[in-house]
Amino acid sequence: MNYHSTRGQVPPVSFSTAVEHGLAPDGGLYLPEALPNLRPYLNDWESLNYPELCEAFFAHFATDIEANELHAIVACSYDKFSDPAIAPVRALAPGRYVLELFHGPTLAFKDFALQLLGNFYAAQIARTGRPISVLGATSGDTGAAAIHGLIGKDGVKSFILYPDGRIAPLQERQMTCTEADNVFPLAIKGSFDDAQTAMKTVFEDREFATEVGLSAVNSINLARILAQCVYYIYAYFRLPAQEREAVTFVVPTGNFGNVLAGWLVQQMGIPLKGFRVATNQNDILHRLFESGTYSLESVAPSLAPSMDIQVASNFERFLYYAVGSDASKVREIMHTFKATGQYQFENFDRQSFSSSRTNDSEIESLIKSVYSDYNYVVDPHTACGFQPAVGDQNLEIILATAHPAKFPDTIIKAIGEEPIHPSLEVLKERVITKYFVDPTPEAIKAFMREHK
Repeated sequence: MNYHSTRGQVPPVSFSTAVEHGLAPDGGLYLPEALPNLRPYLNDWESLNYPELCEAFFAHFATDIEANELHAIVACSYDKFSDPAIAPVRALAPGRYVLELFHGPTLAFKDFALQLLGNFYAAQIARTGRPISVLGATSGDTGAAAIHGLIGKDGVKSFILYPDGRIAPLQERQMTCTEADNVFPLAIKGSFDDAQTAMKTVFEDREFATEVGLSAVNSINLARILAQCVYYIYAYFRLPAQEREAVTFVVPTGNFGNVLAGWLVQQMGIPLKGFRVATNQNDILHRLFESGTYSLESVAPSLAPSMDIQVASNFERFLYYAVGSDASKVREIMHTFKATGQYQFENFDRQSFSSSRTNDSEIESLIKSVYSDYNYVVDPHTACGFQPAVGDQNLEIILATAHPAKFPDTIIKAIGEEPIHPSLEVLKERVITKYFVDPTPEAIKAFMREHK
């Protein structure tokens, strides 16, 4: 299978090339030339464990990788997860479930994709002999998961941009206390959107990209999205058979990648009912699905910092399908949005989607009520998924995107108890190592050249 850019101005590439590039040379995002129909495989896949399901799914996409190599890559990608189910589904009450995605090495859903992506990179380097420089931007969890997916990989250096002072202290420690000499956490003044904008501009310099072997770990990398597709299929099989096609997936999201993965699974024939996009007070996606207006506002720091995003990168992938795979229309819309900060869609199709918004005061009260009602502790991002639904959503599976121990101050304030996780306690004794750079493409490229 080949992969093309959402902006349609570069030739199609193989899976491995799409993974290596991350961002397409024309500034677009890679997508498969066609989505496979997976419905005929449901009976065969129902009995598979998580790694087996992941391998079976990727066999439809990583068609330029030999079957035995793909097996080896996937098999070692989920051996650091603490729960044997990898992505367990917990029933809190009749019709209300939680899909726990925080049992990986950095206690966040990003581990599902970034452990796998790290092994794709390692295999690629072994095949080609070319070292790579990974550049990413994070609003909290991506950076830590990327770093831990690449630690110990020969030929890889990791450069991760993040907004200084705007992520949780333990999220920062997961990035800055690794003691690894190939890891460079880059603190910037500004927001995640500032970091992401600068990062994308760096990727547009193809001469520099070739010079340093540039590759992306953000969800602009298609392998990230495809890896996240797997846990929707896995969760579907964990539900009672009579509920599978009636349940709404509630997805806390800021960059749209997590919910896009579920929507793609639906487009591939898996009969998922629909999705609720759960935002925090930075609610560009909620406003989009409410009004059809995609409108940029300033970022307000929140108790759910990983969702403090206004420019949702993966919306461009959804947009491509929404405009009938018309790359010229995608270019027009993205140009207008970049120039004006907004775009008004005519007849915007909200099918399969609803949305909700949760401000900071509601986050604390939701954490408290979930604990009171179910004796279950959720992190601030997952709490946004417990916002009461509007309309007919009496069956829900809420994606628990991070372990509550990463956000102790908020949890203590909400329920009076501190959540503890051993892997985080170790970090509290280590020295923080970070590097300050200006959020400009020139400063970032200069730093990477100096440390490549």
